[in-house]
Amino acid sequence: MFLKDISNGHLVEVLDTAALFDPSATHFKGRYNWGEDLPDPEPFAKVNVAFPSGEPLPRCWLDMHYRDDELRR
Repeated sequence: MFLKDISNGHLVEVLDTAALFDPSATHFKGRYNWGEDLPDPEPFAKVNVAFPSGEPLPRCWLDMHYRDDELRR
């Protein structure tokens, strides 16, 4: 899976999808996708990436309390 780094527009290959989908994790392990040699993996903040189309990540991947309002009803 690839995401786009919002700050520079480069594609990031997601290496740890479990951390990406976990709303309690703020970072995931990935690496930039450029050049012939693959760079070393590094942590990326979820708030700094989006889908390649520019669409933001789903709220359920970022906020573990995204449905709390529904529970209070």
